[in-house]
Amino acid sequence: MIYENIQDFSKIIQEDRRILCLDIGLVGIGVALSDLRQVIASPHSVYKRRNMSQDMGHLAKLAADEEVTGIVVGFPLELDGTEGKNCAKVRHFAGKLYKKASLPILLQDERMSTAAATRALKESNMTRKKRESLDDKVAASYILQVVLDGL
Repeated sequence: MIYENIQDFSKIIQEDRRILCLDIGLVGIGVALSDLRQVIASPHSVYKRRNMSQDMGHLAKLAADEEVTGIVVGFPLELDGTEGKNCAKVRHFAGKLYKKASLPILLQDERMSTAAATRALKESNMTRKKRESLDDKVAASYILQVVLDGL
């Protein structure tokens, strides 16, 4: 099932298993994972997208390998909180992933996550090139931490 609030999602996920978070982009998908206690989010990787079938296969395998209990997907709401054109694409992606992975999915507001990730990486005095390679997975980690704090 696909959820839109943390409270409903929290009722269905299992304890002592990881939560996977995805920050979906056109070219890459930022990936983050929680610890087993579901307290700390950590950047994992950036998956370079290929096609829908390969993307779903890779993400479902990752979820199985990491013993994931639920998936959080960054939901690109507009700054005023309304759904923009990319929300439909993310809903479609989440629906396909749910069918492939058979795990509960939470659509989580991702407003400001990339800005927060970029700001944090800038503060670490990282070069722009290095920051660009990390932005997506750090943004996924930021989105996931918001969810973990809400559990």
